[in-house]
Amino acid sequence: MKKILVETSARHIHLTQETLDELMGKHYELEVRKPLSQPGQFVSNTRLDLVGPINPKTGKERVIKGVSILGPVRKANQVEVSATDARTLGVSAPVRESGDTAGSAAIAIVNPETGIRVDLKEGCIVAKRHIHMTPADAEEFGVSNGEIVKVLVPGEGRKTIFDDVVIRVSDKFSLAMHIDTDESNAANAAGLIYGEIVK
Repeated sequence: MKKILVETSARHIHLTQETLDELMGKHYELEVRKPLSQPGQFVSNTRLDLVGPINPKTGKERVIKGVSILGPVRKANQVEVSATDARTLGVSAPVRESGDTAGSAAIAIVNPETGIRVDLKEGCIVAKRHIHMTPADAEEFGVSNGEIVKVLVPGEGRKTIFDDVVIRVSDKFSLAMHIDTDESNAANAAGLIYGEIVK
């Protein structure tokens, strides 16, 4: 059976055009810094700050600076962080599939150059680990959209089997598994690495 590229998805932000305009100015366009493995998706040159609630011990807001905006713009705002990031920010971000943001954590996004701030009432999640597949890939692997599988990731000295990996199928996808930085560090999944579905 063919193997699956395993990619580490670091913290990032997806914005609607409306929110992007509010933060950056009318009709703002994201510039491509680097294409991503999923067709049409890219890391932009724009970076913004994430701001959580005030830390009662210090009296200061909790901030993660310089978080990448991914393009193109989306129909809903979504902030994806690791569980460690969520603790740093002081937010209770639930583990969710991308797009499932109803009732998720509130978060503020700030343009560090202008100080313009947008407070999202929801949208901050820890992304559920997942595999992007085309319908042809799904047929080859014998899986279906929404199915939960286990994946062996052979990290150097830290071989790990990840459970609760959701299959996501679309003809717009390219075959790749996405894990966050916490998961990648746990498995020592550095560099070019491939996993395999195990039963």
